[in-house]
Amino acid sequence: MKFITFLTTEDEQKWGVVHEEMIVDGTGSGYQRLLDVIQGGDEALSTVEQWITSGEGHTYALKEVQVLPPIIPPKNVICVGKNYAEHALEMSHQVPGAIPEYPVFFTKPHTALTGHGTYIESYPHITTELDYEGELAVIIGKEGKNIPAAEAMDYVFGYSILNDVTARDLQRRHKQFFKGKSLDTFAPFGPVIAHKSLIPDPQKLTIQTFVNGEERQHGSTQDMIFSVAQLIESLSAGMTLEAGDIIATGTPSGVGKGFNPPKLLKAGDEVSITIEPIGTLSNRVR
Repeated sequence: MKFITFLTTEDEQKWGVVHEEMIVDGTGSGYQRLLDVIQGGDEALSTVEQWITSGEGHTYALKEVQVLPPIIPPKNVICVGKNYAEHALEMSHQVPGAIPEYPVFFTKPHTALTGHGTYIESYPHITTELDYEGELAVIIGKEGKNIPAAEAMDYVFGYSILNDVTARDLQRRHKQFFKGKSLDTFAPFGPVIAHKSLIPDPQKLTIQTFVNGEERQHGSTQDMIFSVAQLIESLSAGMTLEAGDIIATGTPSGVGKGFNPPKLLKAGDEVSITIEPIGTLSNRVR
């Protein structure tokens, strides 16, 4: 199943299951938010499956609703930096030792989240180096701590897409990731969460990022330095992961700053990130 959160034409916030170009309303299952379903575990998922197959749920045309971020996580969005060797090198000017020995973790606040089809604010009075990063997002499905890599997939609910929008000049100025990646709208997320049953192996996915139709990134999750399982193992060591936590797993090479000269974003640009079978996340800069 592919899960979505949306606003109806009457401005009612709902969640549902996407089937082709239609959405089956899931709120009639007894769960008011998609996060409630994730936190409810296997029992909740079974209830939802029964509700969807019953045919009793109201349907909405996907093109007629406003897509929202699928969930707002219980924590900040957890991100991974330099998790593809070629990207680590392009951002470090090919410096030896640029590839990390351990995962590089940072966060983005939930206030940075925005949905598919919404705007990325350019903040020209704050930054002149706006950039994109297409990433696979992992959604944790149950609470866990000290999770071994061999068991990590048991703790995953599903997968989505996240654009780790970055102000490169703020990144340099503040000498860390958080501020330059945390302005409002700097985390487009969605459009759906694909249940893990649709993606048996998250290390066999292709990530493509297009700006105004030009392919900028074309990478594979098999090239991650640290796999999804390894990231969960490392992150959960001594730290509790909760159902609904989002882990953005890093970006392949081809970001705007990596080109010579740089190909940075400007108002009017459209960024589209595709990861099948999840779909495409598209946002325009203004």
